[in-house]
Amino acid sequence: MALHHIEPERATLHGRFSRDLAPALVIDSGDTVRYRTLDVTWGMEQHGAPGQPRKKFEPRRAELDDGPALHGPVAVRGTKPGMTLAIHIDVVQPVSWGWTWVGPSPFDAALKEALGVAGAPEIVLRWRLDTETMTGVSEHGHTVALRPFLGTMGMPPAEPGLHAGWPPRRTGGNMDCKELVAGSTLYLPVAVPGGLVSVGDGHAAQGDGEVGGSAIECPMERVDLRFVVHDDLCIEAPRAHTPNGWVTLGFGETLEAATAMALGEMLDLIESAFAVPRTEALALASVAVDTRITQLVNGIVGVHAVLPAEF
Repeated sequence: MALHHIEPERATLHGRFSRDLAPALVIDSGDTVRYRTLDVTWGMEQHGAPGQPRKKFEPRRAELDDGPALHGPVAVRGTKPGMTLAIHIDVVQPVSWGWTWVGPSPFDAALKEALGVAGAPEIVLRWRLDTETMTGVSEHGHTVALRPFLGTMGMPPAEPGLHAGWPPRRTGGNMDCKELVAGSTLYLPVAVPGGLVSVGDGHAAQGDGEVGGSAIECPMERVDLRFVVHDDLCIEAPRAHTPNGWVTLGFGETLEAATAMALGEMLDLIESAFAVPRTEALALASVAVDTRITQLVNGIVGVHAVLPAEF
């Protein structure tokens, strides 16, 4: 199986999903792509003080690059709508720095109002990331354990045109699920020929919910993803096998809608894995499955359901 490389270059960067984008790379099922990435805001250096300019990737295209820094797209030969694409996450290695920003955002204005921080000055925490000790330390001395992952992995929907890179959807995207660490396999339903996978939005650490609007945002020095096409597996939404167990993801305008989607996919998984009727699957889920808020800050909210590995 071949190893390919994607660097953050003009030909490999974009800010929206689209079936109309020419692939930056065409690979075979089973191949691995090694990425080096920018941070989510196209940044090429650490943040300074709030409001201080910093170096970002240029030039940018006004419409296509209006969104998070996405890398790709990668087309996988033989991939067709209705199939499932497995993304095996083998390596996720951040650079030595990252940042966390809290400030005004149209995506979570109501939440910030409820928390009493609407209109407060923006702040930036700057982190030093040590991949040997797997710890991050802020300039104020806060220390956290690193658990790096990509916030965005996805493919365009079937509809033509440009689609925003910020909200997640059934074909993946900006899911911000902290369970998708190295050693996990993400399964996505394919909607367009070739799949056209784009990735980005590196996080060194994040809490469920991403409640302030950002995680420890960082470029990635190295991400190895192995792509495998499954023509005998049909799913309706993202799911993943992780070191913690099976995860199914749901998205919606409300937490109730996102929860129903995530649990519906989990019941499908339990029915298939344990050969039980749906009501029994729900009973088992009520005993063993945790439902968690994935993120609250992308306009479309996310919920993930987790079936523990020991079940």
